[in-house]
Amino acid sequence: MKKTIVFDLGGVLLDWNPRYLYNQIFSDQEEMEYFLAEICSPSWNAQMDAEKSFQEGIGELLPKYPDYSEQIQMYHERWIEMLRGEIPDSVEVLRELKDSGCQLAALSNWSVETFPKVKDQYDFLGWFNPLILSGEVGVAKPDPSIYQILLQKLDRPPDHCVFIDDVLENITEAERQGFETIHFISGESLRADLEERGYLRKS
Repeated sequence: MKKTIVFDLGGVLLDWNPRYLYNQIFSDQEEMEYFLAEICSPSWNAQMDAEKSFQEGIGELLPKYPDYSEQIQMYHERWIEMLRGEIPDSVEVLRELKDSGCQLAALSNWSVETFPKVKDQYDFLGWFNPLILSGEVGVAKPDPSIYQILLQKLDRPPDHCVFIDDVLENITEAERQGFETIHFISGESLRADLEERGYLRKS
Protein backbone atom coordinates (compact mmCIF):
# COMPACT_ATOMS: atom_id res chain seq x y z
CA MET A 1 0.00 0.00 0.00
CA LYS A 2 1.29 3.43 -0.96
CA LYS A 3 0.61 6.05 1.64
CA THR A 4 -0.47 9.61 0.88
CA ILE A 5 2.36 12.03 1.65
CA VAL A 6 0.99 15.24 3.18
CA PHE A 7 3.18 18.33 3.09
CA ASP A 8 3.06 21.60 4.95
CA LEU A 9 4.07 24.48 2.64
CA GLY A 10 5.68 27.42 4.50
CA GLY A 11 8.87 26.32 6.22
CA VAL A 12 8.97 22.98 4.40
CA LEU A 13 8.70 23.73 0.67
CA LEU A 14 8.69 27.54 0.68
CA ASP A 15 11.10 29.71 2.65
CA TRP A 16 8.82 32.18 4.44
CA ASN A 17 9.96 34.35 7.33
CA PRO A 18 8.73 37.86 8.29
CA ARG A 19 12.30 38.74 9.25
CA TYR A 20 13.22 38.85 5.57
CA LEU A 21 11.04 41.97 5.33
CA TYR A 22 11.57 43.51 8.75
CA ASN A 23 15.35 43.23 8.68
CA GLN A 24 15.08 45.92 6.00
CA ILE A 25 12.78 48.06 8.14
CA PHE A 26 14.31 47.97 11.62
CA SER A 27 17.88 49.03 12.32
CA ASP A 28 17.63 47.67 15.88
CA GLN A 29 17.47 43.87 16.04
CA GLU A 30 15.94 43.82 19.51
CA GLU A 31 13.18 46.19 18.45
CA MET A 32 12.41 43.99 15.45
CA GLU A 33 12.18 40.90 17.63
CA TYR A 34 9.90 42.76 20.05
CA PHE A 35 7.67 43.82 17.15
CA LEU A 36 7.42 40.25 15.77
CA ALA A 37 6.89 38.70 19.20
CA GLU A 38 4.46 41.19 20.73
CA ILE A 39 2.75 43.13 17.92
CA CYS A 40 2.66 41.29 14.58
CA SER A 41 3.14 38.08 16.53
CA PRO A 42 2.74 34.46 15.43
CA SER A 43 -0.57 34.24 17.31
CA TRP A 44 -1.79 37.41 15.58
CA ASN A 45 -0.71 36.10 12.17
CA ALA A 46 -2.51 32.82 12.89
CA GLN A 47 -5.81 34.71 12.99
CA MET A 48 -5.32 35.73 9.35
CA ASP A 49 -4.41 32.14 8.53
CA ALA A 50 -7.86 31.18 9.75
CA GLU A 51 -10.95 33.35 9.59
CA LYS A 52 -9.80 36.96 9.95
CA SER A 53 -9.02 39.43 7.13
CA PHE A 54 -5.82 41.48 7.15
CA GLN A 55 -7.91 44.65 7.18
CA GLU A 56 -9.57 43.51 10.38
CA GLY A 57 -6.39 42.21 12.01
CA ILE A 58 -4.36 45.31 11.18
CA GLY A 59 -7.26 47.54 12.20
CA GLU A 60 -7.20 46.01 15.68
CA LEU A 61 -3.47 46.68 16.10
CA LEU A 62 -3.23 50.26 14.84
CA PRO A 63 -4.95 51.99 17.79
CA LYS A 64 -2.97 49.89 20.28
CA TYR A 65 0.45 50.58 18.72
CA PRO A 66 0.29 53.96 16.93
CA ASP A 67 4.09 54.31 16.98
CA TYR A 68 4.32 51.22 14.76
CA SER A 69 1.50 52.01 12.35
CA GLU A 70 3.69 51.97 9.23
CA GLN A 71 5.41 48.72 10.17
CA ILE A 72 2.07 47.07 10.98
CA GLN A 73 0.59 47.99 7.61
CA MET A 74 3.68 46.69 5.82
CA TYR A 75 2.86 43.20 7.08
CA HIS A 76 0.20 42.95 4.40
CA GLU A 77 1.35 45.56 1.87
CA ARG A 78 4.85 44.05 1.58
CA TRP A 79 4.05 40.48 2.56
CA ILE A 80 5.64 39.09 -0.61
CA GLU A 81 9.05 40.27 0.67
CA MET A 82 8.76 37.71 3.49
CA LEU A 83 9.01 34.92 0.93
CA ARG A 84 12.44 34.01 -0.44
CA GLY A 85 11.28 31.24 -2.73
CA GLU A 86 11.29 27.46 -2.74
CA ILE A 87 13.49 25.28 -0.55
CA PRO A 88 15.33 23.40 -3.34
CA ASP A 89 16.23 20.20 -1.46
CA SER A 90 12.65 19.75 -0.27
CA VAL A 91 11.14 20.43 -3.68
CA GLU A 92 13.49 17.87 -5.23
CA VAL A 93 12.25 15.29 -2.70
CA LEU A 94 8.67 16.23 -3.59
CA ARG A 95 9.45 15.82 -7.30
CA GLU A 96 10.89 12.34 -6.74
CA LEU A 97 7.81 11.32 -4.76
CA LYS A 98 5.55 12.58 -7.56
CA ASP A 99 7.61 10.77 -10.22
CA SER A 100 7.37 7.54 -8.22
CA GLY A 101 3.56 7.74 -8.29
CA CYS A 102 2.91 8.79 -4.69
CA GLN A 103 -0.33 10.62 -3.96
CA LEU A 104 0.60 14.07 -2.66
CA ALA A 105 -1.54 16.34 -0.49
CA ALA A 106 -0.88 19.65 1.23
CA LEU A 107 -2.22 21.02 4.50
CA SER A 108 -1.06 24.56 5.13
CA ASN A 109 -1.79 27.45 7.48
CA TRP A 110 -2.09 30.20 4.88
CA SER A 111 -4.30 33.23 4.37
CA VAL A 112 -6.55 33.23 1.31
CA GLU A 113 -5.51 36.85 0.81
CA THR A 114 -1.81 36.11 0.36
CA PHE A 115 -1.82 32.66 -1.27
CA PRO A 116 -2.94 34.06 -4.67
CA LYS A 117 0.29 36.10 -4.73
CA VAL A 118 2.33 32.88 -5.08
CA LYS A 119 0.09 30.09 -6.36
CA ASP A 120 1.03 30.59 -10.02
CA GLN A 121 4.75 31.11 -9.34
CA TYR A 122 5.55 27.53 -8.30
CA ASP A 123 4.60 24.59 -10.50
CA PHE A 124 4.76 22.15 -7.60
CA LEU A 125 1.71 23.76 -5.96
CA GLY A 126 -0.28 22.05 -8.71
CA TRP A 127 0.94 18.59 -7.73
CA PHE A 128 -1.26 18.29 -4.63
CA ASN A 129 -4.69 16.70 -4.51
CA PRO A 130 -6.06 18.06 -2.31
CA LEU A 131 -4.34 21.30 -1.30
CA ILE A 132 -6.10 22.53 1.84
CA LEU A 133 -5.52 26.05 3.13
CA SER A 134 -6.55 27.04 6.63
CA GLY A 135 -7.86 30.34 5.30
CA GLU A 136 -10.30 28.54 3.02
CA VAL A 137 -11.69 26.21 5.68
CA GLY A 138 -11.66 28.71 8.56
CA VAL A 139 -9.51 26.72 11.01
CA ALA A 140 -5.74 26.35 11.30
CA LYS A 141 -3.33 23.71 12.55
CA PRO A 142 -3.10 22.40 15.22
CA ASP A 143 -6.92 22.60 15.51
CA PRO A 144 -7.99 18.93 15.31
CA SER A 145 -10.79 19.67 12.86
CA ILE A 146 -8.49 20.69 9.99
CA TYR A 147 -6.87 17.24 10.01
CA GLN A 148 -10.33 15.69 9.79
CA ILE A 149 -11.17 17.93 6.83
CA LEU A 150 -8.05 16.60 5.10
CA LEU A 151 -8.98 12.98 5.80
CA GLN A 152 -12.51 13.50 4.52
CA LYS A 153 -11.12 14.97 1.28
CA LEU A 154 -8.67 12.08 0.91
CA ASP A 155 -11.19 9.43 1.97
CA ARG A 156 -8.36 7.67 3.77
CA PRO A 157 -7.68 6.84 7.43
CA PRO A 158 -4.84 8.70 9.16
CA ASP A 159 -2.54 5.68 9.31
CA HIS A 160 -2.53 5.65 5.49
CA CYS A 161 -0.91 9.11 5.50
CA VAL A 162 2.54 10.50 6.25
CA PHE A 163 2.30 14.06 7.60
CA ILE A 164 5.31 16.40 7.23
CA ASP A 165 5.48 19.73 9.10
CA ASP A 166 8.15 21.96 10.62
CA VAL A 167 6.01 22.98 13.64
CA LEU A 168 6.18 20.50 16.50
CA GLU A 169 2.68 21.39 17.78
CA ASN A 170 1.22 20.41 14.42
CA ILE A 171 3.17 17.15 14.41
CA THR A 172 1.98 16.32 17.94
CA GLU A 173 -1.67 16.76 16.99
CA ALA A 174 -1.22 14.70 13.82
CA GLU A 175 0.32 11.88 15.87
CA ARG A 176 -2.56 12.09 18.34
CA GLN A 177 -4.95 11.54 15.46
CA GLY A 178 -3.05 8.53 14.15
CA PHE A 179 -0.93 9.92 11.30
CA GLU A 180 2.57 8.71 10.64
CA THR A 181 4.66 11.88 10.97
CA ILE A 182 7.98 13.43 10.03
CA HIS A 183 9.10 16.55 11.88
CA PHE A 184 10.78 18.60 9.16
CA ILE A 185 14.25 19.95 9.97
CA SER A 186 15.83 20.20 6.52
CA GLY A 187 15.46 18.83 3.02
CA GLU A 188 18.42 16.53 3.66
CA SER A 189 16.92 15.05 6.82
CA LEU A 190 13.52 14.69 5.11
CA ARG A 191 15.12 12.66 2.33
CA ALA A 192 16.89 10.46 4.88
CA ASP A 193 13.64 9.85 6.81
CA LEU A 194 11.69 8.98 3.68
CA GLU A 195 14.42 6.66 2.41
CA GLU A 196 14.70 4.89 5.77
CA ARG A 197 10.94 4.29 5.81
CA GLY A 198 10.92 3.03 2.23
CA TYR A 199 9.01 5.89 0.59
CA LEU A 200 12.00 6.99 -1.51
CA ARG A 201 14.69 4.95 -3.19
CA LYS A 202 18.05 5.40 -1.55
CA SER A 203 20.30 7.70 -3.56
